[in-house]
Amino acid sequence: MKTLNNRAQSHLTGQVDSELDKVGNGGWVNQGYCSSPPPFPQVTTVFNPKTHFEGNMNSLYNLDTPVTLPEDPPTKDQSLKKKRRGCCSFVKALWGTTLTENTSDNRELFIRTTLRELLVYVFFLVDICLLTYGMTSSSAYYYTNAMTNLFVNTPSSSGVMFQSIGSMADFWTFAQGPLLNGLYWTTWYNNQPLESGNTSFIYYENMLLGVPRMRQIKIKNNSCTVYSDFKNGIKDCFAVYTNQKEDEQSFGLINGSAWTYHTEKEIKGSSYWGLVATYSGAGYYQDLSRTQEESANILTELQNNLWLDRGTRAVFIDFSTYNANINLFCVITLVVEFPATGGAIPSYQIRTVKLIRYITTWDYFILGCELLFCVFIFYYIVEEILELRIHKFSYFNSIWNILDIVVILLAIVAIIFNVFRTIKVDSLLGNLLKNPNIYPDFEFLAFWQTQYNNMNAVNLFFAWIKIFKYISFSKTMNQLSSTLGRCAKDIFGFAIMFFIVFFAYAQLGYLLFGTQVQTFSTFVKCIFTQFRIILGDFDFDAIDSANRVLGPIYFVTYVFFVFFVLLNMFLAIINDTYAEVKQELSEKDELQITDIFKQSYMKTFMKLKLKKEKISDVQKVLHSGSGDLEFQDFRETLKEMGHGDQEITAAFSKFDRDGNKILDKDEQRWMKAELEQKRDALSAEINNLGVNYQMELHEKPPVKSNEHKSNSSQTFVEREHFLSLAKQVLHLESSVAGIVSQIELIMEKLGLQGKAKDAATAKKP
Repeated sequence: MKTLNNRAQSHLTGQVDSELDKVGNGGWVNQGYCSSPPPFPQVTTVFNPKTHFEGNMNSLYNLDTPVTLPEDPPTKDQSLKKKRRGCCSFVKALWGTTLTENTSDNRELFIRTTLRELLVYVFFLVDICLLTYGMTSSSAYYYTNAMTNLFVNTPSSSGVMFQSIGSMADFWTFAQGPLLNGLYWTTWYNNQPLESGNTSFIYYENMLLGVPRMRQIKIKNNSCTVYSDFKNGIKDCFAVYTNQKEDEQSFGLINGSAWTYHTEKEIKGSSYWGLVATYSGAGYYQDLSRTQEESANILTELQNNLWLDRGTRAVFIDFSTYNANINLFCVITLVVEFPATGGAIPSYQIRTVKLIRYITTWDYFILGCELLFCVFIFYYIVEEILELRIHKFSYFNSIWNILDIVVILLAIVAIIFNVFRTIKVDSLLGNLLKNPNIYPDFEFLAFWQTQYNNMNAVNLFFAWIKIFKYISFSKTMNQLSSTLGRCAKDIFGFAIMFFIVFFAYAQLGYLLFGTQVQTFSTFVKCIFTQFRIILGDFDFDAIDSANRVLGPIYFVTYVFFVFFVLLNMFLAIINDTYAEVKQELSEKDELQITDIFKQSYMKTFMKLKLKKEKISDVQKVLHSGSGDLEFQDFRETLKEMGHGDQEITAAFSKFDRDGNKILDKDEQRWMKAELEQKRDALSAEINNLGVNYQMELHEKPPVKSNEHKSNSSQTFVEREHFLSLAKQVLHLESSVAGIVSQIELIMEKLGLQGKAKDAATAKKP
């Protein structure tokens, strides 16, 4: 008998465990039954009463102690299983995404998981925005503008300014005039001396760091071939600049760095992308002094000894300033290129960057955001690893997953550079403070800081674009992604045809106008010029002047074929696909985010409504009797109305003070008063949820057409059907509760019989 008891208990436990496995970790555990009731798909999709009505009247009467069945103490294996399940639940709760959970057949779970991902991602996006904008300053533009006006737009006494340099003579005029006057500020505007020693403060605010440096790149003589008919008249030949043709021989005075070639490694230089060519970081350099007089003497010596000659292809002037008021560095590079055609082409590059990061309170707040950013990156790395582990190579089929990897990789590079930049700046400033007469090479750091800012800008752009991943479940937002995805093949085929015509016109424009029109001087410029023509930005007079016959023909045919024909074909492809997608989405009846909020509202409303109906049932029982009310009559009447035995017993016991299973008039009066109070409270709560929604459940909406009439009546019938199904579930729960109570009695009797049999066996000799 004891063995039979154990088998029965294990069978019951197995049924409960199997039910719990089907429900899942997030499901509601009803201790009142041990087998699954028949499913109701119409109910569980919209509203599951089992989740909200925990099967008893305790919630109605505020009885805080729920009725539960006794449980056996967990075994060692069960405890270990719970620990493992707890760890898995933690990982699932923290890194649960639509790619780590099976949401293909559960639209509601998909939306809820996506909303949770979106909430986490919004915090990440706010953090990266604070980082990106915290590293920039509105003063950077004004700092750059001030340096540009001083060194680029300030003319000399003869009217030569940097932008107007057209020859080597103009370069020396600029260097000995506006350049020196801009670099060295030693007096106030009233000619009173500045008390700054040998240190120059440009505009009285910007400290000149170290000394400026001038560097030139030269080309070997006879580096090109002269045509035989001109060899007698042309003795020297200096080719277009290339690295292989650099002149590495000493020249001139041969007594300093200005006359001796230095490699890029020796001077720790870097290449420069100019307007004519890309130049190496090697060459001949001369550091100026910390005073204007000594620097003027150095420039005079270089000019008198022909430091610049026919072999010179580019001259670089590099210096850096620091403004402590706004904690910004300004790294300036002035370049004058001397092409093989003769003349001079000036250009400049001014980088205003923030190299010293942590000074003010705001800077330390940004430091905290950076640490939080590292935490987010670690979180997303783990998330992508989990998704990659589950989906293997199919993970890369989604463009959003690839975008996730790009954002993470850019973020990791940004973190590494941030650490490197901090260490490198401290080293440079330490060397500069030890020897203020050297040239501090901030060009390298300024270049990589600029690339770092560009990388952060691109990363922030991708981060904003990624929001479409989380809001694509909305029908409106899904139209865009579905349209682009469906017409991708058509657009790809169209793009091939478009760019064949586009590049054909680009080559035609380059060959026709490249020698006379600046916007067609290179093939790349032709491409951008043609895009500008599509947008309406063009210079027809320049094209017409370059070629009076083919110029207008080129323009008219290009506008007709590209703008009127091809561009409108592109728009037609997108419009047709958009119309198809919109029609298909309108026919689908998928669960949307608005439906989630409506369901939550409906669940709360129905929960209160059914509570109120149960209280009304009890009030009807009380009003139907004239004298004392016995428990048996109370129980039978409420069971017919769908109430369970446990909830009936709990409600009756609360008001049965003397415990005689009979409610006298005083006890009934007390019960009526409390029920009326609870009913009024529920009525007020229902009214707070909205009277309009309650009226919508009982009244049909106005009919405007036959089609609308059929739709509205169908909706009304579904809600009524839902209410009936909800009541059926309540009846089912009460029946299951009764069956469970009977099973408990049987198990108790079996246990007592087993114990009696064991005792009788023990008494026998």
